[in-house]
Amino acid sequence: MKKILISLLLLTFFPIKVMATEPNLTPKAKAAILMEYSSGEIIYEKNAHDKIAPASMTKLVTMLLILEEIEKGTLTWDEQVKASAEASGMGGTQIFLETGELMSVKDMFKGIAVASANDAAVALAERVAGTEQAFVAKMNERVKAMGLKNTSFKNSHGLDEKEHYSTAYDIAMMAKELLKHEKVLEFTSIYEEYLRQNTDRKVWLVNSNKLLRLYKGVDGLKTGFTDAAGSCLTATAKRNDMRLIAVVMGETDAAVRNEEAMKMLDYGFNQYEVQPLITRNSSLGKVEVVKGRDKYVEIMATEDAAILNKRGEAKRTNISYDYKISKIVAPVKKGDVVGTIFIKENGKVIKQVSITVTKDVEKANIFHLYFRYLKDIISGDLNF
Repeated sequence: MKKILISLLLLTFFPIKVMATEPNLTPKAKAAILMEYSSGEIIYEKNAHDKIAPASMTKLVTMLLILEEIEKGTLTWDEQVKASAEASGMGGTQIFLETGELMSVKDMFKGIAVASANDAAVALAERVAGTEQAFVAKMNERVKAMGLKNTSFKNSHGLDEKEHYSTAYDIAMMAKELLKHEKVLEFTSIYEEYLRQNTDRKVWLVNSNKLLRLYKGVDGLKTGFTDAAGSCLTATAKRNDMRLIAVVMGETDAAVRNEEAMKMLDYGFNQYEVQPLITRNSSLGKVEVVKGRDKYVEIMATEDAAILNKRGEAKRTNISYDYKISKIVAPVKKGDVVGTIFIKENGKVIKQVSITVTKDVEKANIFHLYFRYLKDIISGDLNF
């Protein structure tokens, strides 16, 4: 067991640009970026920090907050949510919620992920935070907690509004955070489906992310279009062990955004490969839990970690990592951050990955602690 000191850190990136002088893959985009998911390394970028209207790519954070509420247990997929007049009155893309209509969280989330439904986004935002504006405050807090400084949200859906903006880099980082919740891909990979199937108000959902059918490995994430934003797309694709995130903003139309996003994905898959370092589900060993019903618990990384290598070039070999664990005191839940892995290249930290426990550990009562004490005396595990 490693004994320890550490500040409890969220996942922190030190983005590395691995590109040399590369061709302009996105000549018509106002801004673009290509990032490898597990390393966080940037393969290509263009005006990646320019502030631009993000349109419905805003919903990446809307979906993130909803999934986090579900994972915390404060929201369930089966819960019936009532649509308010504000939600049902939303313009733009929608699933045509009526005021007072009840619909499950799952179906509303599907409406957001597949059809970019503004009415469903507002209805779930109100359910999570009470009002949409309170939810938007949570959105802004969440992106700031990720270290993103060039994003400002004014709504949960992405319709044009003054001071509602983001950047290609920030959007890619939001997508990366969302992809930690693999459940989202079950929804964003749907190309077409019906809601209210057996009613006279059924709605045919058709995904505007045509890369789902045009490009091998694409399983998400979010399109967008408004007058101010132009055509936008955050696409993610996985081939073998490598997942890429491509963002294009300010394209002239959907055909161009698809073409330029695919060019970036082609470039990434053709020119680069990942070198895995840490697998999320692999145990890092056991640590003691103070006052826990289980005396020890296994720990693991919160996500996969890797580095990126250019095909045909020597692999990066001066990589090492170590970790520190904070004192774990029961109760502790799976997902709680209990330490940090420090990944280093040539002795310099290039990435930090949070550590969590593999299962929940409840606090032991006085009887559990007493009988454990007796057992330790008998087994000779106590040191005096």
